[in-house]
Amino acid sequence: MKMKCGACLLVLVLFMSCIPGKSILAASTTIAKHVGNSNPLIDHHLGADPFALTYNGRVYIYMSSDDYEYNSNGTIKDNSFANLNKVFVISSADMVNWTDHGAIPVAGANGANGGRGIAKWAGASWAPSVAVKKINGKDKFFLYFANGGGGIGVLTADSPTGPWTDPIGKALVTTSTPGMSGVVWLFDPAVFVDDDGTGYLYAGGGIPGGSNPTQEQWANPKTARVIKLGTDMTSVVGSASVIDAPFMFEDSGIHKHNGKYYYSYCINFSGAHPANIPPGEIGYMTSSSPMGPFTYRGHFLKNPGAFFGAGGNNHHAVFNFKNEWYVVYHAQTVSFALFGAGKGYRSPHINKLVHLADGSIQEVAANYRGVSQLANLNPYNRVEAETFAWNGRILTEKSSAPGGPENNQNVTSIHNGDWIAVGNADFGTRGARTFKANVASTAGGKIEVRLDSVTGKLVGTLNVPSTGGAQTWREIETTVSGATGVHNVYFVFTGNSSGNLFNVDYWQFTQNEHR
Repeated sequence: MKMKCGACLLVLVLFMSCIPGKSILAASTTIAKHVGNSNPLIDHHLGADPFALTYNGRVYIYMSSDDYEYNSNGTIKDNSFANLNKVFVISSADMVNWTDHGAIPVAGANGANGGRGIAKWAGASWAPSVAVKKINGKDKFFLYFANGGGGIGVLTADSPTGPWTDPIGKALVTTSTPGMSGVVWLFDPAVFVDDDGTGYLYAGGGIPGGSNPTQEQWANPKTARVIKLGTDMTSVVGSASVIDAPFMFEDSGIHKHNGKYYYSYCINFSGAHPANIPPGEIGYMTSSSPMGPFTYRGHFLKNPGAFFGAGGNNHHAVFNFKNEWYVVYHAQTVSFALFGAGKGYRSPHINKLVHLADGSIQEVAANYRGVSQLANLNPYNRVEAETFAWNGRILTEKSSAPGGPENNQNVTSIHNGDWIAVGNADFGTRGARTFKANVASTAGGKIEVRLDSVTGKLVGTLNVPSTGGAQTWREIETTVSGATGVHNVYFVFTGNSSGNLFNVDYWQFTQNEHR
């Protein structure tokens, strides 16, 4: 996905070269998440079928691992979903600056994921869904995933980013599970833990009738299910119940608001639809019980093609974060920006969702602007370099740097003119005194610290030496001056090598002792 856009030195007019703090390089451009916007959440890689978990002041987004497929001549194929064997994870405390937590290598059948796949029985991991529940006094995390369209598996962990293990060594739910007969596609799980600690799993989709369904089969496919989970969250209790969702296609969703249970789903695309059940949109139903029966109420999210120019399937999850409701969904915005066509490759987005007084849901206004930043970033804490709001054509990779988080990543594929930026860093009235970064390099270069734009006020420059290897790490520090108040902070990378200049693991400012 690395596509450089003129990241090379330009010859500027003489008076420009004499202006203090002005950069003389052509900065790399953004792809689809442009400065000031919050959508898509990331554009340095893809992510489909998003699901949100909120935990300890952060929202974690778990996604299917959309990744580009190529023809032998290097052109992009349409997405065949062949790469959906892992789960991408990102998280944020403020909904604008996102931390890349890398990939969970879920599928392990036939040596998938380089032999590191966790579920050795599974050949795929589609549409993840995650819950947290206190088990024996300790928070445990449960990741449910679809093994293609043939069943649902579960992984467990002690943190939202892992490490993950397979607790049962087989699928949790299959078409042989009581009540699951008649489901065409047993996939797209959504997990929900109610206020009393009881867990429920929602899944299913597809249209009966093979290649020639009847109007009745389009209108009432009866392929959605809900089943109660055991107290351990890794077993099921009793038989699944049918959710008679009109024109059901895929993408189960569930949330609870004011004592009502909201089941939501992607409406199918064919047959004769009444006006209140439009094709390809997200419809919703309500019930007084998590097991139903549910009553159809309407729709709240149009197909992404209505907003972004590239349609395709519609996948979503509704969640509450810091007392506000949101919907996370995918759209083909990044691939569309790169190739002029989505080709089925999806990226995550978030917009606000509003429940009206009568219990209905207001139509969501999906857009690139997205959600405003909810809190300022503290630059005096250690910040992982793979945490950023916007970027100029970098990538991330698994890092061997010591002392980092689980599945630590670093920023890489850094060339002259590339950059990363965080939104709304608060330096306070005293301001910053020093800046340090943990770097690894064989070439070396510089990190320019700038405020508010790639050519904004230069407050410091970190000289990055060769450390002897791309994963040989060294913490380097420099002084800074003039960084006070709240700013978007840009780290602009410069250097003379045509290859990767260096990798960055984390960064941190220190504060002046006195005003």
